Amino acid sequence: MKVVLDPVHGYIELDDLVQDLLSTPQMQRLRRVRQLGFSNLVYPGANHSRFEHSLGTMHLASMLTRSLDSIEEDKKTEIKAAALLHDVGHGPFSHVTENVIDKYTRRRHEDVKGILGKEEIREILNKYGISPGNLVKHIKGETSLGQILSSEIDVDRMDYLVRDAHYTGVAFGVVDYNRLIQQMNFYEDRLVVEYGGLKAAESLLVSRLWMNTSVYYHHVTRISEAMCSRSVEYMIENNELDPFRLRYMDDIDLVASMRNATGYAGELARMLDARKLYKRALYVGLADVGKAVLRHRDRIRRVEKEIAELAGVDSKYVLVDIPKTPEMLEMQAMIKTDHKMIPLNEASHFVSILQEAQMDNWRMGVYSPKEYCEVVGKAARDYFDIKKLLKQFKLSDL
Repeated sequence: MKVVLDPVHGYIELDDLVQDLLSTPQMQRLRRVRQLGFSNLVYPGANHSRFEHSLGTMHLASMLTRSLDSIEEDKKTEIKAAALLHDVGHGPFSHVTENVIDKYTRRRHEDVKGILGKEEIREILNKYGISPGNLVKHIKGETSLGQILSSEIDVDRMDYLVRDAHYTGVAFGVVDYNRLIQQMNFYEDRLVVEYGGLKAAESLLVSRLWMNTSVYYHHVTRISEAMCSRSVEYMIENNELDPFRLRYMDDIDLVASMRNATGYAGELARMLDARKLYKRALYVGLADVGKAVLRHRDRIRRVEKEIAELAGVDSKYVLVDIPKTPEMLEMQAMIKTDHKMIPLNEASHFVSILQEAQMDNWRMGVYSPKEYCEVVGKAARDYFDIKKLLKQFKLSDL
């Protein structure tokens, strides 16, 4: 047994299984995959990796399974391995390239069957009598025990909310995960939170709201991620990058490929290197554009082209960012009280109002180089039929 010192959880124990898995090239690659993509352009300390997060998730999963006597030892071992490997399918810069990889390969980061079948990992799993197929199901949340890793309130989000808050310095990322884990149990084959953990569950929801507002959907993060994604798509479409290879690259590999790319992809790469980012030509909430705008999510490139034509600029100087409908799945977590289960948003009036706050913080962005922002902004307002823009200052704008 060895231990490593983690800045979030303190000492984390590494048994022989964990040490063997950590030694594989698939896990070592995660040291070079940044957890928060380009958020370090906003928060300079946000340089932590998927490797650290994987260790933290494994640690919390082990804490939870140790507290549950109903789980057999071999299943606890499976969950430990699954927790450690749950992010092994992430591409470079984590979620930044996820949609691009999905578009061209139909694989998301949870689709780890092929990776767990690699010789290095397969041999270790065979050594310890662990079924790769079971791990795949656990990671996707397709089993009862898989809820520990993938459900409304799971150890994955407990770790990344606390870890991301630590490295960004955002003061609102306080989650009482120790109390939450102590109050979690299985009831009627469902992972639930006992009523005594209600306040801890509330802390997780508050952390989620503030991290969404301050970090995950910060406009600089969204702009830089949109620029990176477009650069990658351009390289794929011009046969400068194999999308199936992309999934197994790390951040260093991708940055090198972008810097060596020709045309528009290389131009975007140089802008990202120098932090000379596109600016907000239009940045509005659902109250300004209405929910009907979400129908454009499946035709972004066409929307960009049509706005560019209205503005009289090259379409490469228009990036449209329409996030998915705001949602907080954690609200559907079940709270057990008096031998019955009720959703978290019904158990807590405080939680029930957070969804509205989440909707208020949603923003659609149209981004362009500074010199084109005025004409692109006017064209975008005409395109989306925004009659009047009132400037509203919110915490996300500060």
